[in-house]
Amino acid sequence: MHTVSHTFSPITTPHSKILILGTFPSVASRAEQFYYAHPQNRFWKVLSTLVCKPLPKSIDEKIAFLHANHIALWDVIQSCTIENSSDASIKEVIANDIETLLHQVPIEHIFANGAKAYQLYMKLSFPQTKRPILALPSTSPANAACSLECLIEKWRIILEK
Repeated sequence: MHTVSHTFSPITTPHSKILILGTFPSVASRAEQFYYAHPQNRFWKVLSTLVCKPLPKSIDEKIAFLHANHIALWDVIQSCTIENSSDASIKEVIANDIETLLHQVPIEHIFANGAKAYQLYMKLSFPQTKRPILALPSTSPANAACSLECLIEKWRIILEK
């Protein structure tokens, strides 16, 4: 394991109302320099299904999709030691400055993509932000217990907020 830093920016607009936080970019996402790049990650499938829009493919399409749906995207962790893409291996965490982002963008609701993102937010960011977060099942392929249909049903709450 070695220390790795988050090397790409959060995706926000001045109109972002929803913030979705992951833990830390996967190996595939770090290589592509964008969120949820692993082909088996179901994040983009879940969101596009929820809003009844075509699946965005390119980074530009994904950014436009997030902007059009007032969704901001970031990760809780700025740097850590991690083995491959395993959330379970994460240690020596330094958090991103979510508090500053929340002062810059009119976020109304925060969601965690998985239990680990929720736990890390509560431990590292909530003491500063005092903003509640709702944990949603991880869209990671490692979360095989939750089917795509299960994820879509559980993630539907982001549309209700």
